[in-house]
Formats: sequence, C-alpha cells, structure tokens
Amino acid sequence: ANNFATKGKRKTLNAGDVLSAMEEMEFQRFIAPLKESLEVYRREQKGKKEARKDKDKKADSEEQDKSREEENEDDDERMEEEEQNEEEEVDN
Repeated sequence: ANNFATKGKRKTLNAGDVLSAMEEMEFQRFIAPLKESLEVYRREQKGKKEARKDKDKKADSEEQDKSREEENEDDDERMEEEEQNEEEEVDN
C-alpha cells in the first residue's frame, strides 16, 4: 500500500492503496468484505456529518432568533426612555 501511495506521489495512504495492495498480494477473498465494510463506514460518517450540519443550522437560527428578541427588547427600552425624556421636556 505504501508503494502505491509513493507511486502516486502521496505520503498518505488511502483505502484504494490498501485494496490494490491486497489484490496484488492475492488476498481477493478479503477484498469484497472490506469494500462493503468501507461503504457502510462512509455512509455512517456522511450521516453523522449531515446530522452535525443540521444541528449547527438549528443552533445558528436559534441564536439569531434570540439576538433579534434582544434587539427588540433594546429598542423597546430605548423607546420608553425617549418617551420619558419627551415627557420631562414637556413638563419643563
């Protein structure tokens, strides 16, 4: 597998390198089960990644909703202060 990666001018081994090496070493009986396991693993990882993205999107939207609510509260407070200031000015 290392030789296959070196031929590809890479330092990192990947699944294809390992499978090619196993084929060259005549371990065909292990190749099919390994490919199936690899596909299952990749699907699981993809599902986890998508679930994380969905969770992050929900968290972001909730944070935006909270910040909007805080902004609205701040605006309400400012309006109340302005009304009080106007009332004080009218009294003077």
